[in-house]
Amino acid sequence: MSRKARREGDRTARGAVVVMFGLTSGHRSSMTVATVLTLVGSALGLAQPLVAKAIVDATGSGRIGWPLLFLAALFVAEAATGAVGRFVLERMGERIVRGLRRGLVSHLLRLEMREYDRHRTGDLISRVTADTSLLREVVSQALVDLVTGSLVAVGAVALMLWIDPLLLLLVTVTIAVAALVVTSLLAGIRAAAERMQGAVGAIAAELERALGALPMVRVHRAEEREAARIGECVDAAYGAGVRTARLASVMSPAVELAVQGSFLLVLVIGGLRVNGHANSLGDLVAFLLYASYLVVPLSSVFRAVGLIQRGMGAFQRIDEALAFQAEPAHPVSAPAETSPPSLRGTGGNGSVAEKGSNAGDNALALEDVWFGYRQDRPVLRGVSLVVPHRQQVALVGRSGAGKSTIFALAARFYEPDSGTLLFDGRPAPELSRAECRGRIAVVDQNTHVVHGSLRDNITYAVPAATPEEVDRVIGLANLHHVVERLPGGLDGMLGERGNTLSAGERQRVALARALLTRPTLLLLDEPTSHLDAINEAALSRVLKDIAQECALLVIAHRLSTVQHADRIYVLDAGRTLASGHHEELLTSCATYRELAAGQALRTAGTSLGGNTPFR
Repeated sequence: MSRKARREGDRTARGAVVVMFGLTSGHRSSMTVATVLTLVGSALGLAQPLVAKAIVDATGSGRIGWPLLFLAALFVAEAATGAVGRFVLERMGERIVRGLRRGLVSHLLRLEMREYDRHRTGDLISRVTADTSLLREVVSQALVDLVTGSLVAVGAVALMLWIDPLLLLLVTVTIAVAALVVTSLLAGIRAAAERMQGAVGAIAAELERALGALPMVRVHRAEEREAARIGECVDAAYGAGVRTARLASVMSPAVELAVQGSFLLVLVIGGLRVNGHANSLGDLVAFLLYASYLVVPLSSVFRAVGLIQRGMGAFQRIDEALAFQAEPAHPVSAPAETSPPSLRGTGGNGSVAEKGSNAGDNALALEDVWFGYRQDRPVLRGVSLVVPHRQQVALVGRSGAGKSTIFALAARFYEPDSGTLLFDGRPAPELSRAECRGRIAVVDQNTHVVHGSLRDNITYAVPAATPEEVDRVIGLANLHHVVERLPGGLDGMLGERGNTLSAGERQRVALARALLTRPTLLLLDEPTSHLDAINEAALSRVLKDIAQECALLVIAHRLSTVQHADRIYVLDAGRTLASGHHEELLTSCATYRELAAGQALRTAGTSLGGNTPFR
């Protein structure tokens, strides 16, 4: 069923059942076995009142020994088949949820970066955890309960019709009233369940936000404010949950009252009919047993319908997440659109960045690239630059000039609105994103260290790296003292987000991880921002050695990082103002001189009015 058709049809109870049943695709054999076992157990239960009727009618003759043993055997067999059927159902439910979670996790890890910009991480996590857990109840209980409960109820009604049609009419009327009440409540339960699942997702998102910035929260004494903020989401979930419980609390008593009321009617009117010799005492006992037995399948049917409606709220959130746009796995054609003339203006200056004599000589090239995170707000305006093999290229400029955006495009996190990226002379659209990323490595200013050992973090991209390869990058990144300091050395645990390391140590771990991949192009976002003078000087020497192996593209905030670069590009407001060597730009580019002067005064520990250092 297409996603559009599913969304149009799932608002009805029937449509919801169809959608939930579709989740069992691939598990129909288990569902069939469980259904058959449940029906066999129910059939054994339906036979018990008939045996009880025979025992009551045969009480006068005294021949009730074997019927009693047969009744006990039916009871044991019903319990055994029911237990096996329930286990098969639970296992099926776990398998379905496992498949949903694995598929959802795989999809979420491959989303376009724009989707992460639009959706909160905690809410995405909630869809994988809380929403799938609710669906497990639906597929492991509600669907089979709906089928078997309906069939068993039909069987019980048929036997009751055979015993006494008049008494059955009384039962039917009372149950029909309960059914009308339940039907009127289903829409409210569905809506309340959707709000509750959304509120649970909001709780996860807000908690992830607070815990992810816990040092900042503590320093600014904002624990109470954050707790109150999250508490609002908790209150919203509470309100939706209470509404769901209120509706469910009306639904359950309606069913129970209907069954109990019908039971009392049967007891009174049936007793009168026995006294009038219209029925035997055995008939009344059997009918009463069926009336009481009808409670279980009817309750399971009504509960299943309510649970399916709740499950649809969770399913829609999962289905929505699966509809989020993922990165293409294969190369795509180059985009044909161009930036609107009103946005281009006169600032496009691709002439500033000369092209290499041979496009294949460049590890990376940007040709007249326009890009904006929003279509009406371009960040890059006709940027052109080249990063030749085995050379170090630096990007400088004020904050917001577009330096980090160039890195994001080079990593194929986003695609240009117009213009071309080339890797080794080949247009990016001709390559898959995996192929492009296989050529690069990134050391971000906000270094990412995952929970695990130092070895796990260094070999993250190359799990099969040899000890010699690991020792090589440890030496290049000057991590020997970290290995010696950590309990367990390379196998020492770094804690959540690497909180046992300093900022500079985390940055060097990221550098070692990047170097281990032996990239064609290494992207460095201010590699010296967290280093002391000694380690900064050491890293500068390392970068010279690395440049003999691969191309370097560096976002620079310090003069010491850029003054020895083979080429420096000066960016301003998304445009390339100038390019050249350090000495050339000091002479030819006023913006570069201003940035250099600001950095020089900052290094000297003074302040310079409006001048801005490299950011």
